[in-house]
Amino acid sequence: MTLIAEVLVALPIVLAVYSYAAYPAALWLLARRRANALVTGQADYQPSISVVVPAYNEETQIGGAIEALLAQDYPHDKMQILILSDASTDATDRIVSSYADRGVELMRMPKRSGKTAMENAACRLLRGDVVVNSDASIRLHPTTTRKLIEQLSDPSIGVASGCDVSVSVGRPQANATEAGYVNYEMRLRALETQAGGIIGASGCCYAIRADLHRLPIPPDLSRDFSAALTARAHGFRAVSVDDAIAFVPRTQTLRREYTRKVRTIARGMETLLGVAHMLDPMRYGAFSWRLISHKVCRWMVPIVAVPALVALAFLARTHLWAELALALTVTLAGVAAVGAFWPATRPMPRLLSFISFSVAANVAVIHAACRLMYAGDDKIWEPTRREAIIAAP
Repeated sequence: MTLIAEVLVALPIVLAVYSYAAYPAALWLLARRRANALVTGQADYQPSISVVVPAYNEETQIGGAIEALLAQDYPHDKMQILILSDASTDATDRIVSSYADRGVELMRMPKRSGKTAMENAACRLLRGDVVVNSDASIRLHPTTTRKLIEQLSDPSIGVASGCDVSVSVGRPQANATEAGYVNYEMRLRALETQAGGIIGASGCCYAIRADLHRLPIPPDLSRDFSAALTARAHGFRAVSVDDAIAFVPRTQTLRREYTRKVRTIARGMETLLGVAHMLDPMRYGAFSWRLISHKVCRWMVPIVAVPALVALAFLARTHLWAELALALTVTLAGVAAVGAFWPATRPMPRLLSFISFSVAANVAVIHAACRLMYAGDDKIWEPTRREAIIAAP
């Protein structure tokens, strides 16, 4: 019984070390061997594109998003800008319509349907050979669209994902650990790109060949995660483009970030369940390894931590190390609770921010798994509310 308990305690530690350290190290080694396989995009590759921005009650954000798109360094006669309104009840539609004389188009859903359902409905209106997906709260660097499209000059690439840059709006110390996490994810995607391809595109900004985008996606699934999976299923690669920058406003509180993570992880889990066959390395080779390592193993860390805590409590009766580990775990949970209720107007100490963010991110996985099992479908999209960026940094 003691041996089983010790194995249970060790399992989340082993998975965490593999997911966050050993896997990136393995990618780094592979990337060094494949350095000569990196793609240099062709600057003269300029197909027609459709830029799609879903929006729901984004009156404070949509104007800035449209201005950033109109400022893109890409031929405007080859660029369609289409804003999707999920039956917005504020001034979003009126603001979008005011840009009609500059070529901006509006598609309004008759009732709330969710982000993916909107994107499915908009497929009939898309005229571009490439579709660029973005978000109302995101601000693209003027060269971002061009940098993404250049990568698609390689016929083996089906999806080009932007590089997220977390920026603070208003309060520099707000949710500071989020910026470090985003940087880690972007470095990991860069390594995956060099090692063969990413397993999920950025929801903030990515470009995809129109034929792949038009393939139907169930409305309760995540299209940005599905994009890379769909590309691989049809023989294409998905890559991350380091210099295709998307400025992402940081969420102002940990509780808001927690809510966002629960929603996105639950949709990601459901998306992966729908293509579980892609986890078979006999069929998909190294792509399956990257998918399992980046997603499944990472999600399994907090899930297996639940029985590990029970085992730790069992071992604490007779083992001093287990008693100390259990006390540390309880302490970290208490610290995380302090961070969750930290006043939004006060800067959070970095150590408290790191502990709170890390604990919340793992608890969000457990919450998302329970939500997926017991809460049913989650088709009605609620965008993450972020502070408006007045101008791209």
